[in-house]
Amino acid sequence: MKYLLYLSVGLIFFFTSCEDKKNTSAVPSEVTSEAEKNSEEKNDISEEKASAKQKRTYPEITNQNMVEFLTKYGAENPETEVLVSTQHGDIEIELYRDTPLHRANFIYLVKQKYFDGSFFHRVVPNFIIQGGNSDNVKTTKKRAAIGNAYLLPAELENGRKHSYGTVSGAKEYRENPDNRTAPFEFFIFLGPQSSTGHLNGNYTIFGKVTKGMDVVEKIANLPADEGDWPLQNVYIKAEVLQ
Repeated sequence: MKYLLYLSVGLIFFFTSCEDKKNTSAVPSEVTSEAEKNSEEKNDISEEKASAKQKRTYPEITNQNMVEFLTKYGAENPETEVLVSTQHGDIEIELYRDTPLHRANFIYLVKQKYFDGSFFHRVVPNFIIQGGNSDNVKTTKKRAAIGNAYLLPAELENGRKHSYGTVSGAKEYRENPDNRTAPFEFFIFLGPQSSTGHLNGNYTIFGKVTKGMDVVEKIANLPADEGDWPLQNVYIKAEVLQ
């Protein structure tokens, strides 16, 4: 009986010991996994901070420093080709060098990722599609960070006329006798020449579509509300090609 009692106690101790070892081995793996997760999150935060710090190296653009800043930026960033991507297809744009402030401004906005997440927010069949705005609060924050109070001087000396596929800057209407351009929005013209009377000489043309006018046409004909806002948002992503 004494031998059986010792044997029973020994078996209970053996099985209990195995179960504890199993549970103990599971805890460190969970802790290690959590530590790795925290490390990855810290790296992500560090990268975001580094990216934000890099973006802050540029000053806020104002009407006072705009010409100087964009002239210098344009000299350091001479690219003229941009890809605008949407869920309906891609649009390639060539920017003109004889509108240097508009070209530099557009390249700057693309490189600052301003257009990413914005929309083609106005579509008019046989006339224009207009992009660079959205109802997303991130767009408002991006404008504030870049400088939401400056306007670009009109660059109309080349005498260029609106034609199929030209890219122009949208215009601030109120108190704007000098036809200054609102820097964050642009439109692509696709209407007939008979529709250009109020555009020519009033809106700066700073580029043209070189590929993807079929996409522009598709976007222009999307269903829209009474304010010409597409019923389904047309998201933009832009990058510099060369």
